[in-house]
Amino acid sequence: MSDRPGSNALTRDSVAAWLTSFAASVRSVEPELTALDQQAGDGDFGANLATGMDGVRRALDALTAVPRSDGDGPAAPLAAAARVFLDDVGGTSGPLFGLLFQELADALYDASPALPATAALATGTAAGVAAIQRVGEADVGDKTMVDALVPAAKALAECPPTADPAAALHLAAVAAHRGALSTSGLRARRGRASYTGDHSRGVPDPGALAVALLFASANEEVTVLDRLPER
Repeated sequence: MSDRPGSNALTRDSVAAWLTSFAASVRSVEPELTALDQQAGDGDFGANLATGMDGVRRALDALTAVPRSDGDGPAAPLAAAARVFLDDVGGTSGPLFGLLFQELADALYDASPALPATAALATGTAAGVAAIQRVGEADVGDKTMVDALVPAAKALAECPPTADPAAALHLAAVAAHRGALSTSGLRARRGRASYTGDHSRGVPDPGALAVALLFASANEEVTVLDRLPER
């Protein structure tokens, strides 16, 4: 994670690089996410996520063009991503990803200089889980992004607060990927996929895979879903 989280610190540039990598990953795997959603949902998840991340890239470009201020730290790119997803991205999952980005931004913004970056990431991810569950009323086992996000939050919480953020985010990606794969045998109980009944069995939830993709992209662009980290 050369210009991404490392050395127990996060900067505006490292977080922007993470989101830029996520946008590239989403563009690469969008056909796979679309194919999965066509089997288990209404087929628009991949396109909505890709469109949203295209908007995030434009927002990051605009952010780069603005002179920096004292308050313009690592939270700024995540706050920009949150605005894009909350205001402009449709579908069921768009606002939910917006909530996750917002809670991560708030945690980094509120963190004191003495709070290590990994601790702030753990706080923000846990708050994102709570916000998404409050709005979506989903729990682990309902075949949603929560199945990946809850184990990711747990993995971050179990990291030493002073751990390298790159290593912590890798562990979150592994946990999220395992959670996403666990949704394959489930019958969806929330979201659009719940309308398809048993047709969603045998297909991992694309939203859960996208959560794993987000954390994995902190360390490298993921070009195919099979390259999501497993250990």
